[in-house]
Amino acid sequence: MKAHFIQALEGLNQMISEVAAQVEAAILLSVNAVEKLQADDAAKVKAGDDAIDAAEIKIEEECLKILALYQPVAGDLRQVITILKVNNEIERAGDLATSIAERVQDMVNYADSPIEKIDFTCMVNRACEMFRKSLDSMTYHDVVLAAEVIRLDNAVDDIHRENYSRVRDMILKHPNESGYYMDCLTVSRCLERIADIATNICEDIIYLESGKIVRHTHEGRRHGK
Repeated sequence: MKAHFIQALEGLNQMISEVAAQVEAAILLSVNAVEKLQADDAAKVKAGDDAIDAAEIKIEEECLKILALYQPVAGDLRQVITILKVNNEIERAGDLATSIAERVQDMVNYADSPIEKIDFTCMVNRACEMFRKSLDSMTYHDVVLAAEVIRLDNAVDDIHRENYSRVRDMILKHPNESGYYMDCLTVSRCLERIADIATNICEDIIYLESGKIVRHTHEGRRHGK
């Protein structure tokens, strides 16, 4: 029975990895659509959201089947619960990629306007790095890596604050393009929330490995030191 349970968990982890890769690709494509004002790329991101939603439902159903069939306890139960929670976080990240893509529909209207674009390269790279490493921490049961990701969140928060100030200045400088800059602020907020999702996943991994709940505390940032 234990061997079958482990095999079922491996299948779940594979499914999680596949949908996470889809979400990361959607995030990168959505930001590329913002930077190049590519409505076609934005449409691809929106079209792919249904597949991500369907994957979330399938993973949740598989988790519930495992709970009913194997009735795991202690650490085994924590593993299934953690997968359920991470699954939901990944789907939320996919929704945020879609939200970014939706902003492009408005932003393309400013393609011929004298806008000064905001560069999201650093922010999206950091957010995606955190997202990728958070899934690696789950795959390899690595609480040290999870703690590292949690500590990276402050840097993304700082970039978001800088973007807020930049947007404010650009609206004063280019009031006729204020809609574009408000869209940029939404993009920045979505990327900041994706970093928060990576942090949430890592807090779940620390719970999985130690049984300790570190949400809303500073312990997650100290864990592994």
